[in-house]
Amino acid sequence: MTPMSTPRLDDPLAPAREATAEMLANRQRNFSLPQPFYNDARLFALDMQEIFEKEWLFAGMTCEIPTKGSFMTLEVGENPVIIVRGNNGAVHAFHNVCRHRGSRLCLKDKGKVAKLVCPYHQWTYELDGRLLFAGSDMGETFDLGAYGLKPVHVKTAGGYIFISLAEQPPAIDDFLVTLEHYLSPYDMDNVKVAVESSIVEQANWKLVLENNRECYHCNGAHPELLNSLQEFDDTDDPRATPAYKALVERKQADWDDQQVPWQLKRFGKRNRLTRTPLLDGTVSMTMDGQPACKKLMGRLISPDMGSLRILHLPNSWNHFMGDHAVVFRVMPLGPQQTVVTTKWLVHKDAVEGVDYDPEHMRKVWDATNDQDRQLAEENQRGINSKAYQPGPYSETYEFGVIDFVDWYSERMLENLEHTAPHLRLAQG
Repeated sequence: MTPMSTPRLDDPLAPAREATAEMLANRQRNFSLPQPFYNDARLFALDMQEIFEKEWLFAGMTCEIPTKGSFMTLEVGENPVIIVRGNNGAVHAFHNVCRHRGSRLCLKDKGKVAKLVCPYHQWTYELDGRLLFAGSDMGETFDLGAYGLKPVHVKTAGGYIFISLAEQPPAIDDFLVTLEHYLSPYDMDNVKVAVESSIVEQANWKLVLENNRECYHCNGAHPELLNSLQEFDDTDDPRATPAYKALVERKQADWDDQQVPWQLKRFGKRNRLTRTPLLDGTVSMTMDGQPACKKLMGRLISPDMGSLRILHLPNSWNHFMGDHAVVFRVMPLGPQQTVVTTKWLVHKDAVEGVDYDPEHMRKVWDATNDQDRQLAEENQRGINSKAYQPGPYSETYEFGVIDFVDWYSERMLENLEHTAPHLRLAQG
């Protein structure tokens, strides 16, 4: 008797795909999205399938898996992933799913192992994913080579780890080459995570990103952050003042002297890097604007490096200063729930209590993260109202939000059309 093949169930999201493609094709540019994009469970499922399972995601830092056998895990929706350091420093990523009966292999957020061993029936895998042991009960003809762990695409650059669950991920190498160049002064092989926090926001992930992409709200919401942060990203900002432009010119000359990259680089709307000064007289994102760590990062000789701002859509923004860095990762948990993880990085030889005080280092961004959480949650509550309809973005203050929403809409439409070729709709 021929074994039955797995029946293909009709796509339960097919109607949602049609409706989503139509809404995106007909959306009003420079306006917020229709309500379902922020609170509908079916549309959230599409976000996970068409964005988070197909784009490159920031997963973590290479310093978090420093030696052979070091691993970290994360959840991309319903897809558990493991990232592990193998032989010769190689970084591997796999679906954190045993090929026997599907149990998760690694149950902790981080750790170190000699081999990857399933806690259920002790199937054992090499760090490169090969199945080494499945017990004698599988029979003499069992082919170990046919049951290795399923790989996940992984790339590293500048101390960052990016993963993609797609069969064929989008191109990213140009950005990674530039990221490596911009972070070379920081010697990212010699950093460590000084402190880490995760907060759960009761808001859709896109609201979390939209809030981050503008400082329209900063004056009314972020007193701690504005002790050091300039409102403008760069001199292209239409609101940039003559005084800011003069400060930028002066600081860029200093950075040139130190051979530290600062030029604004864009890779479509997905990736962006720029170094911009902090407020004149401040050198770090701390309450007093002074260094949080006495030991500077990498080969830097001055703490006055402004902030190297790095954007990676759909799930990360970052600030690199002379004395420490702050990296952020956004992961959706549900239609109205998102986890934001923040990590503060310092030179690996910096000594806690001597070179830095973790509480002092994290104070500004702990306050800012909580303020942003409240803003996003109140935004979500209002959007859930029957009174909500898409509202206009300010092209002067919210151009970063416009770029994000455009990027999201373009990628969602393109990925939807690839999944369902009959959806041939262009944005209006």
